[in-house]
Amino acid sequence: MEDRSNHRGGRRPRPIFAVVLTATVFAAGAANAAGDATRGQTLYKDCQNCHSIEKNDVGPMHKGVVGRAAGTVPGYDYSAALKNAKIVWTEENLDKWLTDPQGLIPETKMFFAVDNPQDRTDLIAFLKDRAR
Repeated sequence: MEDRSNHRGGRRPRPIFAVVLTATVFAAGAANAAGDATRGQTLYKDCQNCHSIEKNDVGPMHKGVVGRAAGTVPGYDYSAALKNAKIVWTEENLDKWLTDPQGLIPETKMFFAVDNPQDRTDLIAFLKDRAR
């Protein structure tokens, strides 16, 4: 007869437990990846020192930023680096930008970085959801 105990004398975990645990962790990660737009709106207040959703200020307006080509908001005086960057503001590119603007596009005017990954995710969710 096969021994079904582990080295501690208990029963071996059943495969269904592993499947349920994996699904739970994956679901939590997916929810986290989506971000919290409400929290992002609160965090956006720091961005408002230079940006607005509806109008250009020190920085360009954010209305429609997700999916827009970088350096293309009418009436905003972009750096040559950003005008020539040839990137689209996808969620991934926005995350890179918010992590290190100068690292993504050297010689740009943007200097403010968001160190916390969850803060970036929530800000991007806000921009995606509310700045359409």
